[in-house]
Order: sequence, then C-alpha cells, then structure tokens
Amino acid sequence: MTKPIPKSPFYPKSHLVAASGVAALLSLALLVFPSQQVEAKRTSINLDVEHDAARAVQGQDDLKEQVLSETQAADAQNTSPFAQISQDQPAAQGDEEAPVEEEVAAAESVEPQWTIETVRKGDTLSTLFERAGLAAAVVHEVLASSKEAKKLTRLRVGQKIEFQREPSGELLAVRTKLTALQTLSLVKSDQGYEVEHKTVTPDIRKAYAQGRITSSLFASAQKAGLSHDMTMALANIFGYDIDFALDIQEGDEFEVVYEDKVVNGKHVGYGNILAARFVNKGKAYTAVRYTAKNGTTNYYTAEGGSMRKAFIRTPVEFSRISSRFTMGRFHPVLNKMRAHKGVDYAAPTGTPIHATGDGKIAKAGTENGYGNVVMIQHGKTYTTVYGHMSRIAKGMRAGVTVKQGQVIGYVGMTGLATGPHLHYEFRINGNHVDPLGVKLPMADPIAKNEISRFLAQSQPLMARMDQERASLLAMNKR
Repeated sequence: MTKPIPKSPFYPKSHLVAASGVAALLSLALLVFPSQQVEAKRTSINLDVEHDAARAVQGQDDLKEQVLSETQAADAQNTSPFAQISQDQPAAQGDEEAPVEEEVAAAESVEPQWTIETVRKGDTLSTLFERAGLAAAVVHEVLASSKEAKKLTRLRVGQKIEFQREPSGELLAVRTKLTALQTLSLVKSDQGYEVEHKTVTPDIRKAYAQGRITSSLFASAQKAGLSHDMTMALANIFGYDIDFALDIQEGDEFEVVYEDKVVNGKHVGYGNILAARFVNKGKAYTAVRYTAKNGTTNYYTAEGGSMRKAFIRTPVEFSRISSRFTMGRFHPVLNKMRAHKGVDYAAPTGTPIHATGDGKIAKAGTENGYGNVVMIQHGKTYTTVYGHMSRIAKGMRAGVTVKQGQVIGYVGMTGLATGPHLHYEFRINGNHVDPLGVKLPMADPIAKNEISRFLAQSQPLMARMDQERASLLAMNKR
C-alpha cells in the first residue's frame, strides 16, 4: 500500500520573520567585521520549525554577543580596518614633515660664502668694499679695529681682497695676502674685528743661475732670473775685490747657487746665496756662505780664505765715477789747476752712502769745500772722508762707532760741487792715496779647527756649479 506523501509542515509567521532577521544580521556582520575568525568560520542557519519565537529572539542576543567578542579580538590583533586608519594617520603626517626638517637643517649647515675683489688701477679700500656691496661705515669700522688692519690699505694692482658675508649682508671677515707667504685676516667678533696672521713655511730648494754681462749686471741678472735684491747681494759679496761702478765690462760672467723658496711647487721668493763665482776681466773669484760654530755667518773663498776685507771698494752702490784721483786737475768751480785727492762718484741726490770699514766717527758736520762731511777713523792707520752730502744720517756724530756698510749719509752737492756726487778720500797715516789702487788689508780666514767642516759644505756647492755649467755648455753645442 502506497504511503501518502506527507504535507509540508506549517510554520507560524512569527517564526519565519525571526529566521529572516537572524540571516540578515549574520550577513551584515560578515560584511562589516571581516576578522580572521569570521572569515574562517562557516555559519549555517537552521530553520527548525520546532523552535519558537522566544528561541529566535534568544538567538539574536547570542549573535550580538558573538559579533562583539569577535570585534574586540580583531582590535587586539590590529586587524580592524578602523584601527589601521587611526595608526596610519600620524605616520603620513611624519612623512610630510620630514623633508621640511631636512631642508631647514641643510640651510643651517651652509657656511657663508667668500667673494673676491681684484685691485684695479686707481682702486682704494673704499671702492673695493663698495664693489663688494658694503657700506662706507663698514670700512671705517674695520680700519679702526687695530693698527694691523691699516695694512689693508697698502694695495697693489692685481691683489685679491676676499670678503665673507652673512646672507643678510653683514661682513663676517676680510682677508688678503700681504706676501706670497703671509695672509692677513680680520674676523668679526663681539669686540669688533680680530686680527689673524697666517704664515706659510716654504720648502727650501737649491737653484742655479748663470749669466753673461752684455750691457749691465742688473740686466744680465734679471735675464738669468735673479731679483734686484739677489743682484745687490751678489755685488756685495764680491764688493771687496771688484768695483762694480768701474771694473765691470762686457763678457764678464757669473754663476750662483741660491736658496729658492717654494710653496706647492710654485716659486714664492729667494733665500740666501750659498755659493757664487764671478769672472771679471778673465779672473775668477769664488764665494761660499758658511756659518761657524759660534753662529756667525760670512762668505769665504772656496778654499776657506776670507772674502771680507777691512774696507770695501765702493761707498756708493753702482754709481758712475766722474773724477779720479790725481795730483793735477782743473777745478770746475775754482777755475784753476788743483790736486784732486780722492774719487768722485756721480749719483742721484739722496743715494745712500756706506761706511767702507768699521771705525769711529772723527767728524760729522760741515767744512769748507767739502760741504756736509763725515770723517771716520779706522784704528790708528786709516781714515776715510765722505764729502758733499745732501744730509748726514741720523745719529752720526763724533765718537759714534759705525760698522762696515752702515749708511752714514746721502749723496748731494753741498760745498764746492757743480752736481750731485760723493767725494771719497782714503788716507794712510794722514797721507792721501788712490782709493781705487790701494791694496786693502785682509780679514781673518776660516779657523783651522773648522776648515774640515767648511770644506764638507763648500766642495759639493762648487761641484754643483761645475756640473750645471758643463750641462749648459753641452746644451748650447747641440
């Protein structure tokens, strides 16, 4: 017998509404709170007709508690999308502010830059400050800061003046090179501008120069690369044997080993002449610089003989001889024959006159014919006379001791003179002798206990000159 198909049970309307509400709440929870537990959890809805409406309401309360617990768990694990947004906001603000802070720090670390102004013809310190954008009051403030600051006013064309300024325009520092080795800086401080000196110590190298005289010693030395001061030093070394106003002639030769001052491979100055050779009228003279154990420094011949004599030949450097020693000369002022018991050196007014030897001044004043005159007594035997001076050097008076080469006066034309010149006399035991022909007494040579030490220094220097000379000759033959 066929069983009858049972009819679908009848569910009360209140049950169906409750079930629909539960399903809607579950769907909303899954969309809004996608926690790991929720996402991993599979939920089924049992539409059991046996449950009543009260069970449905109780199920809604349980579901609310479950969703709330799952939300709190998600917050604890920082998986909630709302929690992520609240944490990301400060980080985003930090990312935006970081570049600004870096820019400020970079701006604060930038040092004020230096600008350079080059001295032109006609420039003054004021015009240089003006070109640098600084007011005249700043110039006065800098110069008033110290005596050293006034060195800034000694300008030369081509000189570089450097300025350091704040972005606001305030001067922080100014500096310049006074020489190739010395830099002067004035730096702003609370007390004004403080002076700073920076001196560079150069490397000292041995250098060689050689020349042949064609017109003058100065022209030939300049062509060989020697400075004016080096040329004067060379003449002074050989001044005991050679009269550079009278004896120099075309074809004379010179060689020099000297100290060359170098900074970063660049020549910045000259030092001392270490050794030299001068060939005058075919005769060779040598000189070597030597410092004795007691600290005194002099020039000696290559063998150790003294270059220094009791008297130098010429009291005026590089002047022209206008009148020689003679017993009969027509006097240009007196218009008659008269003995000329000295040598006249023509030179411009104001040219320095040097004592030709150590001694004591016997007279410093005026005398008929001589005009302004200085007489020096050299021991008991020798006397030198210097006449027609424009003026006598300060401090020169009877009884004062002078050293060889010391300036005692200046060339002029006082007394019986028709033009500026020095009248120089040399007397032995009161008798006039020709200053150009007299044999001058010698000074002491190298001490015997130092001759070995001296030769150990002189021989390599003389060998250097010989080697350099041979190399130049070989190059000229090619």
